[in-house]
Amino acid sequence: MSDSHPADAMQVFDRQLVRLHRDRAAPMLGEHDFLIREVADRLADRLGDVRRRFPTALDLGCHTGQMSETLTGRAGIETLVRCDLSESMLRRSAGLRVAADEEALPFGAGTLDLVVSCLGLHWVNDLPGTLLQVREALKPDGLLLVAMLGGDTLFELRQALFQAETEATGGVSPRVSPMVDLRDAAGLLQRAGFALPVADLDTITVSYGDAFALMRDLRGMGQTNAVRARHRAPMRRETMLHAAALLSERFADDEGRIAITFQVVWLMAWAPHAAQPKPLPRGSAKVRLADALGAETPTDDGS
Repeated sequence: MSDSHPADAMQVFDRQLVRLHRDRAAPMLGEHDFLIREVADRLADRLGDVRRRFPTALDLGCHTGQMSETLTGRAGIETLVRCDLSESMLRRSAGLRVAADEEALPFGAGTLDLVVSCLGLHWVNDLPGTLLQVREALKPDGLLLVAMLGGDTLFELRQALFQAETEATGGVSPRVSPMVDLRDAAGLLQRAGFALPVADLDTITVSYGDAFALMRDLRGMGQTNAVRARHRAPMRRETMLHAAALLSERFADDEGRIAITFQVVWLMAWAPHAAQPKPLPRGSAKVRLADALGAETPTDDGS
């Protein structure tokens, strides 16, 4: 008899397994955190473009402090709270720390000026709910900045595993976790009640000597598969070797190194405030677009 319930339909990820992966990765994360640090630097640069001070900030999904280190001395931050699902990660961070699930945030309404999240929210099942909680925790005109892995991340590995497992068993199991795409992400910000939402994409390409070096980095970052629908049995060795060969065959350069894609979705939005600019109502324009652009208007006969 199944112990599933209707809510399971929304539970893509096994959150306990996500926590376990992060716990296991924490002690040696410093040897594999190059991607986290690169994205943290880019996120901090985007924050630097905002000419505002944010006295109270939250680093949501802080890992072992990579994003927090990058924020030191920036944006007028006076109090920085670090929050992570994994207590093992937090123990290796510093300063104010809170162990909490991103799907059940413990912060009061209107208590934060800034929330940043670096490569953590793509493991959240209820992303709309998390964004809503963040918006409620922000003060009016507070800022949200997010970097999360997008849908084209690891597409090379996904293709190789798909073909290798199909040829070996005639079917496939989810071996690479699904990621959000840009259009969905932008819509989620609006659904959560944010104002002035902006979403865009970036691609980081990382070169690996072979598939197994990639696998070691993914484990080392705590970014391995946590999909609830996955097969519990590990992939057979010969199937994995075939996938590794396919990866090299399709994506290796002349020197035999494999280029792997990490797509980053960037989200920026503000908690609503009365002073923020708002779009004009439809039909309220005083000048026609064609006139403003100096374009010629067709005559009735189409000339």
